[in-house]
Amino acid sequence: MFKWEKMGKLFDPKDLNGGSWMHDFAQSPTVLVDDDRVRVYFCSRPAPVDGQYVSYMAYIDLDRHNLLQVTHVCQAPPLDLGGYGTFDEFGINPLTVIRDAQQVRVYYGGWTRCESVRFNAAIGIAVSDDNGDTFRRLGPGPVLGYSPDEPFLLGSPRVRQYGGQWHMWYVAGKEWRETDGKPEPIYKIRMASSADGIEWVTHGRDLIEDKLGEHECQACPDVIFRDGAYHMFFSYRDIRDYKGPQGGYRIGYASSTDLLHWQRNDDLAGMQVSDGGWDGEMVNYPHVFVVDGTTYMVYQGNEMGRAGIGLARLPASQDWSAR
Repeated sequence: MFKWEKMGKLFDPKDLNGGSWMHDFAQSPTVLVDDDRVRVYFCSRPAPVDGQYVSYMAYIDLDRHNLLQVTHVCQAPPLDLGGYGTFDEFGINPLTVIRDAQQVRVYYGGWTRCESVRFNAAIGIAVSDDNGDTFRRLGPGPVLGYSPDEPFLLGSPRVRQYGGQWHMWYVAGKEWRETDGKPEPIYKIRMASSADGIEWVTHGRDLIEDKLGEHECQACPDVIFRDGAYHMFFSYRDIRDYKGPQGGYRIGYASSTDLLHWQRNDDLAGMQVSDGGWDGEMVNYPHVFVVDGTTYMVYQGNEMGRAGIGLARLPASQDWSAR
């Protein structure tokens, strides 16, 4: 199995002691590695208004030579929320920030409020011409939205380039199921491919078998290629009690040789909750990246990131070929 070594908590907006637009949550972390820094993007929330949160994109910079050292915290969101009636009017959850030639792209889940259910979501794109400091949308609509085959929420886009193609792993809602007197979403991991990263073709199938039954929710599938195979680290949870330790998110693992057919084996994931503290109830939404030959994982902790985000690494001796 993988043996991730936890390095500690990286960031929690509550530790800023006021003065920041960020009030709560550090969710959905993703990393952009530069020559002199490692930038971690995530989503955070100002104080709620009338009990309602909105979610913005945010980032922190880490010292490339000491990844536990935060050198800068963004002073304002690098991307505004969408306008009236758009898919991202009330929330932006960045899940992939990736370099494309001279631009930096962010693929994100945008969400809007609903009446019969709490929200709906689709997948958008924005680009940056200033090395990821600020972003602008290519248009007001999503690059991946609802369809007859995927009629409910879409989100958790993780994007990589392999074999000259863009590949996106994302989640698609299967249904809203009444659970304990209120509707709760069920969503599974799927995949889309693209020649340019803008026009996407979906493959129309769930990729990961259920472990907890048909009511299992799967999210944030991050894929890395090592030693002739593709390795996916993802999150999964139950439909009940998912904001606490009982049904809360855990990190699972699957492997593939062709990107479409996956063998799930969560026992190999090697990333469990701690005995207590900020990630003692939940570990979830992983992103895997490499700096100077070392493989790291950034992830969110308790209450789906309300307790902040942390960092783990693999020892140099880790053998990927044995998965």
